[in-house]
Amino acid sequence: MKVIILAAMRVAVVVYLIALTGIYMFQDKLLYYPDTASIDEMVSGGLSPWPSVADFRGLLAEADSQVRATAIVFHGNAGHAGHRQFYADVLTRLGLRVILAEYPAYGPRGGELGEKSLVGDAEQTIALAHRMYGGPLLIIGESLGAGVAAGASVQQRAAITGLLLITPWDRMEHVAAHHYPLLPVKWLMRDHYDSTDHLASFGRPVLVAIAAKDSIVPPQFGKALYDALAEPRQLAVIKGADHNDWFGRIDEAWWRQAVDFLIGSQETG
Repeated sequence: MKVIILAAMRVAVVVYLIALTGIYMFQDKLLYYPDTASIDEMVSGGLSPWPSVADFRGLLAEADSQVRATAIVFHGNAGHAGHRQFYADVLTRLGLRVILAEYPAYGPRGGELGEKSLVGDAEQTIALAHRMYGGPLLIIGESLGAGVAAGASVQQRAAITGLLLITPWDRMEHVAAHHYPLLPVKWLMRDHYDSTDHLASFGRPVLVAIAAKDSIVPPQFGKALYDALAEPRQLAVIKGADHNDWFGRIDEAWWRQAVDFLIGSQETG
């Protein structure tokens, strides 16, 4: 009997190690869910290729009135930038020029997945937008995009006026450990998106918006990020919201207050 138990334990260990190897090798497929699409398929509803068709980095929507600022939106891990027109619909009414940034390997873009690729590309997008339009420049990151925005802010801090992080985490490994408590995620993960570390010396206004009933990025991880930030900072808890339905639970007044907090001091300073 003892021999049978030991043999079963050995088999279980081998299966576990094989599973860990598979997770390590194919973790990009567990984290990133890109949709591919042509530029023509993504351009609709007043959106145009930005900065051009030949050098496509996202979608542009101009403000409905005098431009107060430019906002760059870094979206979550699923779909593509064309699925985020709702940002443009509300923010252009508030006088913001909106760039729905696209990642490498998403939409019509080539390139590699991974933190180094996405953050490096986001740095270039922020720098280009600042050269083209100047400030104020507001950066919005949702879920994965919050990690990308925080990482890009390290190198592009001088160009950024304010940062809005929606359903963010402090460190991605904490979220992974929450969902997979039996896995040694700290040693398995290649991409860490350590927003706490990236924003430690940011020194710009940051608004952290968390969904109160978030089942994908539980709200305690967004709260941990907020607690680690220096002033100026604000925390917004979207009541009743889960990870993917938060947008329908806020109104234009919410957005106006958020924009005023993030860029208002520069407008009046």
